[in-house]
Amino acid sequence: MLDENRLTELEIKSMHQEKFLEEFSCIVTDQWKSLDEIFKKIDILMRRFSDLEEQSFSKNFIASSFRE
Repeated sequence: MLDENRLTELEIKSMHQEKFLEEFSCIVTDQWKSLDEIFKKIDILMRRFSDLEEQSFSKNFIASSFRE
């Protein structure tokens, strides 16, 4: 009887661990999706910033050309 109880306890622990791992996997997957979206937004912002820098440089270059 003792072995049977021990086996039952081990099965219960195993089920709890399996459930935990499934939940943890879902959490990690969701966080990865969030990070991926953040990286995409950062990339878009960096491109926009680069475009603004180029526009500013072009305007400054044109303005300085007229001063000379």
